[in-house]
Amino acid sequence: MNTYYRIIAFDLDGTFLRDDKSIPEENLRALEAAAARGIEPVPATGRIFRGVPPQLKELSCIRYYILSNGAAVYDSREDRILYRGDVPLALALRCYEYLDTLPVIYDCYQNEQGWITRSMLEAAPPYFALEPEVLKMLYGLRKPVEDLNETLRQRGEGLQKLQVFFKPEDEELRQATIREIPRRFPELTATTSVKNNIEINSISAGKGKALRGLCAALGIDPARSVAFGDGSNDSEMLRMAGLGVAMANASDAVKREADLVTESNEACGVAKSIWRLLGENA
Repeated sequence: MNTYYRIIAFDLDGTFLRDDKSIPEENLRALEAAAARGIEPVPATGRIFRGVPPQLKELSCIRYYILSNGAAVYDSREDRILYRGDVPLALALRCYEYLDTLPVIYDCYQNEQGWITRSMLEAAPPYFALEPEVLKMLYGLRKPVEDLNETLRQRGEGLQKLQVFFKPEDEELRQATIREIPRRFPELTATTSVKNNIEINSISAGKGKALRGLCAALGIDPARSVAFGDGSNDSEMLRMAGLGVAMANASDAVKREADLVTESNEACGVAKSIWRLLGENA
């Protein structure tokens, strides 16, 4: 039985979840087995807490959540934020001015609420031809307003994450924009987690930074952490963890950041790796 590792951080979409956003029962059982051996399981997602699947929230062994790509670390037991890395409002508005020159739609996360301009939400379906399950999440987690930028000005607060969506035929533009965002705005990072998006965060955020911060808060050596991921928003976390594990369905660039590659999200790669780490069979 391997008890060296003390924390397991795992991405959700494309990693812990199947492509249809369901959770394999084997993954849940593996988390509970790890927790029974004193290992802290920590979802590390681009989602806000409201967007975390209820099956995970119902597990008593999960207390901490890395949210919005590391813009927040949440202690669910004490209902408090341990860390925040917001995008300042003025910077977010300047970024939106640039995005308004592109054929995209965009939204944001701010204090556990998703916001989107109503006309962009109404125009959303063609952008999600390759990601119909993500479109369902968009409808469920975003509050439509007449003008997102004006709403944000009135609220006067920073954002945890900006999210941009592209049509399938604009993949070349999406890749170019991923490179252009940090060039135009050095205070921001641009990553991706699904086939049609870009996720924009402050450089003070990041799943890796959040994982290191959580380890420090819990008195755990980061070398004793394991991280699972598949997208470029997971790359920093895979590098910073003591053991970074990429999914078989991850891109080659993400796999290069990892220490090893496990089975795909469809084949319960997270669970299979946890069982191997514990020295057990499923």
